[in-house]
Amino acid sequence: MLAIELISDAMPPVHTSDSIQKVFDRMAEFRVSHMPIVNEEQFLGLISEDDLIEETDYNAPIGSIALSLVNPYVLEEQHIYDVIRLFYERRLSVVPVLNIKKEYLGLISINTMNEYFAKLTSVSEPGGIIVLEVDNKNNSLAHMSQVVESDNAQILSSYTRTFPDSTKMEITLKVNKQDISTILATFQRYNYDVKATFNFTDHNDNSMDRFDSFMNYLNL
Repeated sequence: MLAIELISDAMPPVHTSDSIQKVFDRMAEFRVSHMPIVNEEQFLGLISEDDLIEETDYNAPIGSIALSLVNPYVLEEQHIYDVIRLFYERRLSVVPVLNIKKEYLGLISINTMNEYFAKLTSVSEPGGIIVLEVDNKNNSLAHMSQVVESDNAQILSSYTRTFPDSTKMEITLKVNKQDISTILATFQRYNYDVKATFNFTDHNDNSMDRFDSFMNYLNL
């Protein structure tokens, strides 16, 4: 996925001739705290709520006040991971996208990024979640896929988490089955450390049998 593919057409930039009030209104409308300032096709920088919070004349154009603009952006052919990095490192609510000539093409909002991340991790798809802890040297996604596929299931998404000063890492797998008892048993047979499971429906836990027995007891 490239940056150009996530541009939001619904959110226009602001211009140096726009009033402070218009900038605030635009931020409120789209629920962001940054807006790109663009003249013609030239990207001038990002203006934030903090830049304007102490201004008293809301009718003044933003081009007439001293601004300490930040200038983060990505090029249209950059990978979406570069966009995520900017959101994280600079604490932004929007990321401008420029072409190779440094002309403004549009922006990616944090809301669009959240929607994409939800699709990337398959959060809306039904299934179970397995969290494994493995040694860095034993991190074989191919083998994990074989374990999951041995139960006629598939991995919908996966991601890793590393820890400072540790040879261990966490791997989170989202699979397309909620009854993952057989998959868990296979992982344990291969000496994987299963740290946690979520959305796990175990059809073999006899809970309904216990419930029925309890209801029969109450009816005595």
